Parts: sequence; structure tokens; C-alpha cells
Amino acid sequence: MSNHYYSQSPDVKHNRQVHEVSLRGFTFRFMTDAGVFSKSGVDYGSQVLIDALELKSNARVLDVGCGYGPIGLTSAKLAEHGRVTMIDINERAVELSKENAKLNGISNISVLQSDLFEAVKGMTFDVIVTNPPIRAGKAVVHRIFEEGYDLLEQGGSMWVVIQKKQGAPSAKAKLESLFTEVEEVTKDKGYRIFRAVKG
Repeated sequence: MSNHYYSQSPDVKHNRQVHEVSLRGFTFRFMTDAGVFSKSGVDYGSQVLIDALELKSNARVLDVGCGYGPIGLTSAKLAEHGRVTMIDINERAVELSKENAKLNGISNISVLQSDLFEAVKGMTFDVIVTNPPIRAGKAVVHRIFEEGYDLLEQGGSMWVVIQKKQGAPSAKAKLESLFTEVEEVTKDKGYRIFRAVKG
């Protein structure tokens, strides 16, 4: 199967659409397409994460599994003097994120096609944000936590959104095995937002 949103090259037909959405007081226009996550508009989990996110204006941020870019591009607006790196395995998502950055006049970003953290090895970040690809399986999600930990500066944080029924308790336990401090920042309609701090 190569038409999951976590495939490298989705083979479904294009169905491009533009969605306008307000996130953190900014109005965005996002081009979406078939074969990417949440193509019909920004999913609720990402919105809950975006609403909870706390970023310094100069933060260096990594968005893991960026899709067409709502979390990363909002982060770039919040960290206006910082830099956001967005990664996704899905080449269609990567192209859309680049297009959406231009569409919204956002320049403090880089978008890279990457199998997990392959393209950002050796880089370090203040903050990692992720709406992890649950359907790719628990092993992949836990690798994001483990390998992401290594890319964070001391005192850096990882922000994760995950649904209770899709493994929030085991995700929290995994984060607690790695990070000094794990806090459930908020919960909304079954979604949990965790902030894990590297001490």
C-alpha cells in the first residue's frame, strides 16, 4: 500500500483544495491534496496542539510529520525571530508545506523530506512538535520520542498530541522513561497534549 499519508510517494490522484483557517489569531490559507494527512482541513488534534503551544520568539523548532504545514507554519509565526524545520516522509506533503509557506508569506522555515529524523541528524532544537502518525504504529511513534530526545538541547521540550484511545497512556509512559518532566498541558475531546522537558 503506498497511499497512506505516511507513504513516501502517495499514488492517489491529486485533488487540490485551498482551506482558510484562523490559528492563534493568524489567518492562513492552506493548499491540501489527496494522499496527505487531514486533507479536508486542519484536524482537531493539531488545532488543540497549536492552541496549547508555548514558544519563545527566537526558538529553533522541529515539526515532525509536518503534513501540509499547519503546526510548523503557525510555529514560524509564533517564533518570528527563530527558525522552524519541518520534516515529513511524504513528498506530496513536503511540496505542499513549501507551497503553503509561500502562500502565507512565511520565510523562517525549511521543509525537508525525511524518513523520521534522517535529514536532520546532527542538528539540535529548542522545541520539537509532533502530531505523530499513529497509524504507522506504536514502534514508529516511540522512535519519534527516543530519537527526538537526542536532538533537543538541555532544557528543550517536546510537545505531542495524542488521543486517549490511540495510546495516550503508553505514549506518556514512554515519554516519562526518557524525559525529566512530563506534563499533560491540556485535554480536549479525548486529545491529550503532553509537554516533555529534557532536564
